[in-house]
Amino acid sequence: MLDIKITRTTTPKTKPADETKLGFGKISSDHMFLMDYSVEQGWHDPRIVPYAPFQLDPACVVFHYAQELFEGMKAYRTAEGQIQLFRPECNAQRMQDSSERLCIPTIPVEDYVQAVKALVEVDKDWVPYSYGASLYIRPFVIATDVGMGVHASHTYTFCIIAFPSGAYYAEGINPVRIYVEDEYIRAAPGLTGYTKCGGNYAASIKAGEVAAQKGFAQVLWLDGVERKYVEEVGAMNIFFKIDGKVYTAACTGTVLPGVTRRSCIELLRDWGYEVIEGKLAIADIMEASRNGKLEEVFGTGTAAVISPVKELCWKNESAFIGGGVIGPVTQKLYDVMTGIQWGKVADTKGWIVPVCEG
Repeated sequence: MLDIKITRTTTPKTKPADETKLGFGKISSDHMFLMDYSVEQGWHDPRIVPYAPFQLDPACVVFHYAQELFEGMKAYRTAEGQIQLFRPECNAQRMQDSSERLCIPTIPVEDYVQAVKALVEVDKDWVPYSYGASLYIRPFVIATDVGMGVHASHTYTFCIIAFPSGAYYAEGINPVRIYVEDEYIRAAPGLTGYTKCGGNYAASIKAGEVAAQKGFAQVLWLDGVERKYVEEVGAMNIFFKIDGKVYTAACTGTVLPGVTRRSCIELLRDWGYEVIEGKLAIADIMEASRNGKLEEVFGTGTAAVISPVKELCWKNESAFIGGGVIGPVTQKLYDVMTGIQWGKVADTKGWIVPVCEG
């Protein structure tokens, strides 16, 4: 167990009064968690301190060779006032998997979860009260060695920061339009597609801007080898309900293993749906649309939880889904997932981890 030292701020920020205008990642909470790594000491000096800028040498490895990774999760306040997390051990394990690929020392799952819980408890007043709003939590690790040369750093900083964030769908859950990208690729076998590292997101920005210019909300990536099989959306995993069966790309190295994704698969199978994790060609999806068999499409992720899709555009052809309204399976997943997270639906899966009373 970590011996976390806590230094509380003497100049707390003014918390936003209107939770309908929080946005996403606009203002940080008062504190942050820090822990350092050296070869000699391992991970050491866990502490919670007032939120403040880092002072880093311009020659730090993270700036030049992008040795870093991050996670994304939330803390929720129930109507009864309990503050809780959703499957934090899954995020901790995924961070370990990312760390191993990027030659970053792993953080034990129990230490990761303890650190997140400790920060949330210190900043519990920052967890929003409104249903649908939450405290977004961003754990990350950066390499801090100073000097040129492509090699793994010998020193690192683990940091956790948090931001009160409004409901993703401020005016209701609205289906989105998605552009299928077949020029640029997000990942290929043997690379870092399954990790949550910043380089993956930096490489996706160009395609995202092209899609936005064409009026689309997100990019759907195809595989990096044959450029024919669907993989994931820019900030989400994606599912297709075709003729009664649900399909999604397998997590075999090029797709991020989302926590929301795995939770939805468990729920769908509990409800009797056949969920197929494997290769699904975009051409077959478009054919299913032409034949009236493409019933629902939805994305899954921490930010939106469930994001319904009303249109896919590939090679100037559009597949329109569900008449532009959210489908029944998509709606049920959204209601159950958010219900569990905010304490309105009983957690029969053991996914909720209580932090404290608010």
